[in-house]
Amino acid sequence: MMVASLARWTRQLGTLRFGRLRHGPARGSEFKLSNGTLTRQNLTTYLLSSLDPTDNTLPKLQCPAPDLTRYQYLQQQLQPSTQPSQTTYFFALNLRNSLPLLPRLLGSTLEAIRFLGPAHCALSIVEGNSPDGTAEVLAALEPSLTRLGIRTHFILNNKIDPLAPQPGNDRFSSLATLRNLALAPLLSDPARYTNATVLFINDVAICPDDLLELIHQRRHQNADLACALDWVGDDPPVFYDSYIARAINGDLFFEIPPSPSGGVSWARATDLFWNEPIARARLAQHRPFQVFACWNGAVVFTAKPLVERKVAFRAARADKGECHAGEPQVFCKDMWVQGYGKIMVVPSVNLEYSNEKARAIKEHMGFASRWAAEEGKEGADEDRIQWLPPPEKVKCMPTFEQQSWRAWNESVG
Repeated sequence: MMVASLARWTRQLGTLRFGRLRHGPARGSEFKLSNGTLTRQNLTTYLLSSLDPTDNTLPKLQCPAPDLTRYQYLQQQLQPSTQPSQTTYFFALNLRNSLPLLPRLLGSTLEAIRFLGPAHCALSIVEGNSPDGTAEVLAALEPSLTRLGIRTHFILNNKIDPLAPQPGNDRFSSLATLRNLALAPLLSDPARYTNATVLFINDVAICPDDLLELIHQRRHQNADLACALDWVGDDPPVFYDSYIARAINGDLFFEIPPSPSGGVSWARATDLFWNEPIARARLAQHRPFQVFACWNGAVVFTAKPLVERKVAFRAARADKGECHAGEPQVFCKDMWVQGYGKIMVVPSVNLEYSNEKARAIKEHMGFASRWAAEEGKEGADEDRIQWLPPPEKVKCMPTFEQQSWRAWNESVG
């Protein structure tokens, strides 16, 4: 079983050693606890809880053991004495004040890496502005991961703060810079990552089967980019990433009309894809469906357009009149421009941003393992997405109060 094998893998680490802290891209001074944020005992507790899936000392979302036979074809076979010339899976994270989530988030990431093969995986994390101890845990963890054969790229104590952008550099520009920093190793060694699959994960409570299912569905559907679904609340839960996501008809996932009392109304937030019947039907069946743009807490995509320097995260081009939009939406648009428009949502993967609320979401929506077990009752052809071209126009929404329709490829060229 996956959990048992990772527990053995964890024990092989022996005594945890405290590593060095990276300040920016260069290795910095000897690691020290900063301002007493975490005692050494607490730090060790977080490390063990992140490394060992059987350790429940700290609160974390309890995840089921997936049916690994479904994902065995994703594994890379490697002779023990052979070093691979290419890395197959590239995990990327931007973290800020994420300490409570680390045991689940890092634990699931490491379980997936263990299954896929550490020698075939890279882990890139950019952390910054985290007085809660996130940086300490990451700094102490990195040497252990390196000894396991994982290619690690950690940038800690980064000073870019999207919540306090500098003049001339708005929030989306800052976020794009942070995302590009996490992906920088792809560009520095393109030959290694040409055929890689990128997993970019938000600060979410995620299970190993979520990660493996996203990889599987991207391959199964021959997609360029696959997103989860993220939620907030639980009575009922509401789709979260409404600012970024666009259906294949170019519209929002749910309607956000003006409110008679001013501002906008969220009364229709649970009526997903009210004007896009294919996505609505496939969502009800927990089958992947095509969209124009998404991010939704976790995304898996091909590295090829990045290493070929055709696509990178960026802010909208205000000088060209491009709609002011979040950097993931612009990223998806650029993927379409470069011929990578097979973008989809995998509705069996449902995420939340805290351990407590994630439990409620998983109970309400179901774990990915549940829907994977029920898949295949109909013919395989019925499960395949019939890929469509981009819509003529996409909803532009600089703010929720400002909505208009623009050509999907405006400002291109």
